[in-house]
Amino acid sequence: MIRARRSRPAPGPARRRTSALLAAALAVAGLAAAGPATTPAKAATAAPASTAGDVTGFTQSGSTFTVTASSGAKARVVVARADIFRLWLSPDGAFTNDPAGTDLAPTTDFGPVAPAATDVGAYYRITTGALSIRVNKSPLRFSVYRADDSTLVWQETQPTSWTGSQTTQYLARGAEEQFYGTGLRLGEWALRGKTVPVAVDNKWRENDNASPAPFYMSTNGYGVMRNTWAPGSYGFNAPTTLTHNESRFDAWYFTGDSLKSVLDAYTDVSGKPFMAPMWGFELGNADCFNASNPDYQGAHDRLRHQTTPDVVGYAADARAADMPSGWFLPNDGYGCGYTAPLKSTVDALKAKGFQTGLWTSTGLGSIGDEVSVAGTRGVKTDVAWIGSGYKYAFDGVRQAVDGIEKNSDARRYVWTVDGWAGTQRNAVVWTGDTNGTWDDMRWHVPAITGAGLSALNYASGDVDGIFGGSPKTYARDLQWKAFTPAFMTMSGWGATNPSAGYQDKQPWRFAEPYLSINRKYLQLKMRLMPYLYTMSRVAHESGVPSTRAMVLEYPDDPVARGNLTSGQFMAGDSFLVAPVVSDTSVRDGIYLPAGTWTDYWTGTTYAGPGWLNGYQAPLDTLPLFVKGGAIVPMWPQMNHTGEKPVSTLTYDIHPRGASSFDLYEDDGLTRAHQSGAFARQRVDVSAPARAPSASPSVPRPAATPANRPPGATSSPSTWPPPPPPSRRTAPPSPTSPPRRPTKRPRPAGTSTRRTARACSGSRPAPGPAPST
Repeated sequence: MIRARRSRPAPGPARRRTSALLAAALAVAGLAAAGPATTPAKAATAAPASTAGDVTGFTQSGSTFTVTASSGAKARVVVARADIFRLWLSPDGAFTNDPAGTDLAPTTDFGPVAPAATDVGAYYRITTGALSIRVNKSPLRFSVYRADDSTLVWQETQPTSWTGSQTTQYLARGAEEQFYGTGLRLGEWALRGKTVPVAVDNKWRENDNASPAPFYMSTNGYGVMRNTWAPGSYGFNAPTTLTHNESRFDAWYFTGDSLKSVLDAYTDVSGKPFMAPMWGFELGNADCFNASNPDYQGAHDRLRHQTTPDVVGYAADARAADMPSGWFLPNDGYGCGYTAPLKSTVDALKAKGFQTGLWTSTGLGSIGDEVSVAGTRGVKTDVAWIGSGYKYAFDGVRQAVDGIEKNSDARRYVWTVDGWAGTQRNAVVWTGDTNGTWDDMRWHVPAITGAGLSALNYASGDVDGIFGGSPKTYARDLQWKAFTPAFMTMSGWGATNPSAGYQDKQPWRFAEPYLSINRKYLQLKMRLMPYLYTMSRVAHESGVPSTRAMVLEYPDDPVARGNLTSGQFMAGDSFLVAPVVSDTSVRDGIYLPAGTWTDYWTGTTYAGPGWLNGYQAPLDTLPLFVKGGAIVPMWPQMNHTGEKPVSTLTYDIHPRGASSFDLYEDDGLTRAHQSGAFARQRVDVSAPARAPSASPSVPRPAATPANRPPGATSSPSTWPPPPPPSRRTAPPSPTSPPRRPTKRPRPAGTSTRRTARACSGSRPAPGPAPST
């Protein structure tokens, strides 16, 4: 991002560099920008629209079906798997314009398929074993049904149309249909009734799209990825209109019996989320520690920031404060650079348990030496380099990945501000330059949660933003972000802290009580590392994110389907997190779905479904509930990965009926897991299905399909209405004593009910592996 200290411009587009600087950055990178840089799709165009007309021909060649239309246009249906197919409409009938190539869909060969076609009269029917695809003859329109040929998945209400600059598909919207996806959208994640930009603008305000993805999925059990680099706009209205700024239509369709299975199929084609190193789950810290550089565009008199080795002093402060944290970006600022030799600083940080990454606004000309010689292990790309987005930004991230993985045995760890479909396999996406305010925190919760509905497992935002901020907003923001896979602080732009001359946002730079609150949640995240790491392995294998919208876990709950629950999320499958995003010590409107839920701090157990109001949440308390049946592995307390041996795990068990947990472990650093160097251990618990003694407030009536009551507007000021007042006058007693974690020694070289292989037949030690 643009980091010119002190003389900082207002957030938003004014902070982008000049076109000359951007052009220079493009030249340095040696990449070619693709398509319009930041122009979103327009809602309408004055140019006349064309359609394909009527079907005049239909042929089959293996799993590819070609449809010829009266206008000369042609369509292709390519069946890749029984549940996956590509629909490509070429207005000129040539099928030569394929700008995305294999970038967005690198895996499309799933072995032999045997689709069949039948002429039914009014339409051709293509059957795959899982689907029935109808090709309507007059005019050419498509619809998709389940294998029973009667359960509708989606259907076009009118023919897809195109102009010289745009193509739009029109779909019927079901009476109870909800929509999710479109990338890192900065706002609510349930999209019915909304028009969403699928375009880069680098403004980073509510309802913008920080890292758009031309992907969405529906509660009808399908998802679609437009195979394009062109920006667009999706209107989830009646009809649903799906527009991109190009004169072609090209999309991959994925079907399943759940949203999770749709994400699995989508990431089978576009790539599974990458597996971050363990240190990447720890808090990162970015700033310029080379202010004496004449090229630095910030203040040159910054204390303790004169040369790159000064960062080691901040690392020492963290350890002295007993504060968990895992990595630094010591050159984050225009013209900052770093002091040579970089290796001595990297080594000194590593000795204190910190890895080193580098920020870049001009490309990666020295990454080979920075990784192989100096030992850096991360890259953060800046908007001045990759801010044009789309293919250019995507290729920049791939360069960073290659720079790390071709010069070491380390895993990729890249942060980007401009992602797209497929970015989940390469990078962390974050919300850009935002503010340390309650209001920004409010929309960050659904934004980061919603990113997972596009398989972006690693989505984040600067803790307490880059601008402004306060000790109180910092503590609240850090609390809930500690339950997401990746998070980072950005110093140098906020309020004065801890004294004149400093604008520090590292958690150890605050006074009490904030210092202890920050430590509490960072220490909790470190203890939960084996649980959170396993949840990200689930994402790596299935596309289902660690940070989950309630609808992923409770797809049949009409409340969980919509934005009534957008202010809370599931951290994995066991923790319900309800952030406090206003200056209050009471949290209302916590929705507890069906099941039992135990307050993590008090042991009080509730029965859902229902609304919990009046929850007492002083500044040091994040509303946090554990699902009945949860089995949570925990490390010993430590400040960084590898600080202590983890030969013994603690299992935090919340028994409720029969439940299990499959612990995943590998070396946490290298790519050896790709060759089978990992282990799994299954833990099973059987217990009575006891009834809790407390219930939440009286549940709301079931919501309408759009998750609004009849007659309600969609205005943020009037919807959602506040939950009903709580009828609980005093905290109920827990049904059982507070949680008593059980320590279970792990036998060396063996595992209980191992369900996956381990390298050389033995169990690799979790945590750090060989130094990389």
